[in-house]
Amino acid sequence: VQLQASGGGLVQAGGSLRLSCAASGSIFVVGQIGWYRQAPGKQREWVASITTTTGGTTKYADFVQGRFTISKDYAKNTVYLQMNSLKPEDTAVYYCNAVDSDGVGDYFALGPWGQGTLVTVSS
Repeated sequence: VQLQASGGGLVQAGGSLRLSCAASGSIFVVGQIGWYRQAPGKQREWVASITTTTGGTTKYADFVQGRFTISKDYAKNTVYLQMNSLKPEDTAVYYCNAVDSDGVGDYFALGPWGQGTLVTVSS
């Protein structure tokens, strides 16, 4: 299953955006899908994850907790990232990928990286 992120754009600080991660097949079989981001000059970092099997457990990085919400739509084979109260430091290219976790807070991307989608937050 291939995943493609979209929905980025330019937004003012305090604004909102919703990113989409569209799958080429059923997201149920992926197991867990995560969002990552990479700001200019920085390493890629994990943002949030959701299990795509029954239950839908969600996890968030501390720096987005309470502002971002990850969700899934089986009918559309899509995972979303609703981003509210955006800050200039949220500016980055956002990617989605299948992930695995070690159970103690570390997440590992499993597939190739797509092009991502650029989010720019102006102050």
